[in-house]
Amino acid sequence: MTEPLQQGIQSVVQAAARKGVALDIRRAPSSVRTPEAIAAVFDVELGQVVQASIFVAPRPEGRLSPIVCLASGRDDVDLGLLAAVTGEVALRPATAREAREITGSLAGGIPPFGFGHGLRTVMDRDLSRYQWIWAPAGSDSEVMRVSPGTLRMLCNAVVVPLVGSNWLAAPTPALAPSLALGVNP
Repeated sequence: MTEPLQQGIQSVVQAAARKGVALDIRRAPSSVRTPEAIAAVFDVELGQVVQASIFVAPRPEGRLSPIVCLASGRDDVDLGLLAAVTGEVALRPATAREAREITGSLAGGIPPFGFGHGLRTVMDRDLSRYQWIWAPAGSDSEVMRVSPGTLRMLCNAVVVPLVGSNWLAAPTPALAPSLALGVNP
């Protein structure tokens, strides 16, 4: 990129550089604010597109504890699973205004990191199945291509199941046959 970086992109690039990572940022010919638009423009599966959603847990005196959730563009975060993995009892999606105050970005173009302060981040394990994933880079026309492991490290994310269908489809260990107590065959 030869032109000056926008503030959001600059924050993302600087956050990655502090951890020794040079990002592969690509410019779209037009605005790409939705996972579907990113998938179409860069010719990738919708599952490879990272969608950052902000959830908040209320605290005393009206404060909010934000949580960044990274999930595939084809999936919605299961609020029950999110509550279970974070230990938060009362969670709700952040409003557009809250998300902007927390991240400095508009909903739909929120990058997964680079907010200027540490936020608790969880990443759906389904993203780990891809070699490359694509995420907003801090503007409505730039997207970064990154490996799931690198994104996890850049975000300090905990990888957990966040999508109900992924949790249900998880492989389960073979169960031993049940023993009926008190019954002789």
